[in-house]
Amino acid sequence: MAEPLSATQLQHWRTFLESSWALHTRLEDELRAATGLSMNDYHVMVELADAPDRRIRMGELASRLVLSPSRVTYQINSMIKRGLVRKESCPDDGRGQEAVLTETGLQTLRDAAPAHLATVRESFIDHLDDEELAVVGRVFAKIRKV
Repeated sequence: MAEPLSATQLQHWRTFLESSWALHTRLEDELRAATGLSMNDYHVMVELADAPDRRIRMGELASRLVLSPSRVTYQINSMIKRGLVRKESCPDDGRGQEAVLTETGLQTLRDAAPAHLATVRESFIDHLDDEELAVVGRVFAKIRKV
């Protein structure tokens, strides 16, 4: 059985949970209001925009997004209907599928980025100094590896 958390550990854990959910909710709400996109839409488009030829195998995309394969398939299918992405067979493995960012998707991302980045700055970045941001980066890089 796991050892109980100390009062301080519990306080920090709850603060993390409450603030991270509040931040995610604000980012989601502001992005939807400004662009009609969800955070998952945006995250998919960022990953694809950064990828060579704006394409990633579906399994790799699921891993990068920390989503189940079925959830990423649902997400991509939703985005295909809006013309933001398309699916293609992998050139080097005909059995696999790749998600590919369309020109419409790339332009949608470019149009959405300024509003989203303003919310990120107002809700997160501007509340921390450079040293605090560095600590946050190190802490979450360590947690991501778990």
